Amino acid sequence: MSSNVTSGGRRPPRSGRSGGRRSGLGRLGPLPWIGPAVLLIVVVVLWPVYEMVRTSFLKISVSGFVRGWAGLDKYRQLFDEPDLGSVVTATVVWTVGVVALTMVISLGLAQLFDQRFPGRRLTRWALIAPWAASVLMTAIGFKWMLDRTAGVLNTVMTDLGVVDSPKDWLGDPSTAWPWMMFVAVFVSLPFTTYTLLAGLQTVPGEVYEAARVDGAGVWQTYRRITLPLLRPAFLVGVVINLINVFNSFPVIWGMTRGGPDSDTATTTVFMYQLKSSDIGESAAMSVVNFALVVVMVAAFLKVSRWNQEEA
Repeated sequence: MSSNVTSGGRRPPRSGRSGGRRSGLGRLGPLPWIGPAVLLIVVVVLWPVYEMVRTSFLKISVSGFVRGWAGLDKYRQLFDEPDLGSVVTATVVWTVGVVALTMVISLGLAQLFDQRFPGRRLTRWALIAPWAASVLMTAIGFKWMLDRTAGVLNTVMTDLGVVDSPKDWLGDPSTAWPWMMFVAVFVSLPFTTYTLLAGLQTVPGEVYEAARVDGAGVWQTYRRITLPLLRPAFLVGVVINLINVFNSFPVIWGMTRGGPDSDTATTTVFMYQLKSSDIGESAAMSVVNFALVVVMVAAFLKVSRWNQEEA
């Protein structure tokens, strides 16, 4: 019998260069597969964040030339801004209000679209329209509609005698904020509704049949079965809306540009307003804005206990 064969009839494993290569690749684990994605994240996300933080410590002219190191001067200058407190407060109210309204209305729409009724497919397609259109284009369209001199709303309301004279809806913060929130909810509904609808359609029908057999009412079934099983989709909708609404720029900039002054500005719009006078201070506002988003989302996930199952 050949010496290359063991007593059990099996050949010993080869210890050549090809085996070494295979073991070397094996030691890399999933890195060859996730490497491109990690590289993309570094280039698209981490590098801009690094540049944003670095810029906030520099003296930069309006034309874009670096004039030296500024240290913490830009942050001190930012926190001395008289409008910063009101802008941060407005941003919190804006974010909470828009996200809350979006989630409540989307929950009702998702429940409606989960039922069978004539024209359901058409209404589902119609809901995609605000999502398919450009957010900035939608904001500008509403701005034209609300225009004081040529706006459709003022024309109709004046003809019907609802108002005595045309009203500057976007020139007054007390009326501009509700309209901007309306537009923000309008453009947020499609994604949120379809997210919740997808969650509803994953609920097995047998669960509802068992609840009916046990004598559970409609509200009891919805509260005890539908909402707990919808929790993952609901959390996804809330988190994504928190980030999108907090950083919302096209709606506000397209309708009021944050004016008059900064009376209708959020921190994102305020950051852009600062850019025209001091790029370093604008970068400092960007860093603060980024930190606020991270803290806000982390706090929500902590409070919602997103990684814990319902009892």
